Amino acid sequence: MPSLIVVGAGPGIGASVAAALSDAGDRVGLVARSRAGLEVVAQHLPRRRVRTARADVADARALDEALDTLLDAIGLPEVVVYNAGLIRADRPGELSDADHHRAWSVNVLGAARTAARIGPAMAARGRGTLLFTAGMPVPAASHTSLSLGKAGLRALVDLLADDLEPSGVHVAEVTVGGAVEAGGRYDPDAIATAYRALLDEPYGRWRRHVAYDGPAASTPAVRPPVRTGGG
Repeated sequence: MPSLIVVGAGPGIGASVAAALSDAGDRVGLVARSRAGLEVVAQHLPRRRVRTARADVADARALDEALDTLLDAIGLPEVVVYNAGLIRADRPGELSDADHHRAWSVNVLGAARTAARIGPAMAARGRGTLLFTAGMPVPAASHTSLSLGKAGLRALVDLLADDLEPSGVHVAEVTVGGAVEAGGRYDPDAIATAYRALLDEPYGRWRRHVAYDGPAASTPAVRPPVRTGGG
């Protein structure tokens, strides 16, 4: 692939997905809040041409500027991965409206903004892939804002897929069923293989939703896209 952008490029899934979805010599763009996080991920890509941009994905203007910086540097990517998430324990009624908006901005609105910035250009080109990291396959009262956010993200994927798939853009999410930990059941390198598999699917057999619950991921059936244009 000529280029890849990972939004929410942290040392876990972000780093593993960036390594798994790029080939030697590819252009990779990374967006994260901290410079230290970007440096960790860049170290996983020693032979790639890496460009980085700092942004809080809850800040719409900062996210737009970061994406524009990377688009100018590496061009329109073949693949975009939105991996940002606000993970915390909170029960119903505990958070203020402002706290809920912050969580929704990271978990859903940043994803929608990323897709809006890049998806139409992919559709005009006739190809591309937008991938999202989801979680909380079963809502839990102990993680209310995250449960709401990841449910919203899965709904967003269906909306984007209905809109963009006919033009040749594959939209999908990987729902990670537990806490990510190197060497554990939810090892980030193992999870990254689920993202990689999505890139190898032929048109007409695209999946939208992949539930990763360990090395043998399960996937619900989805309807195939109806193509009306693109290449």
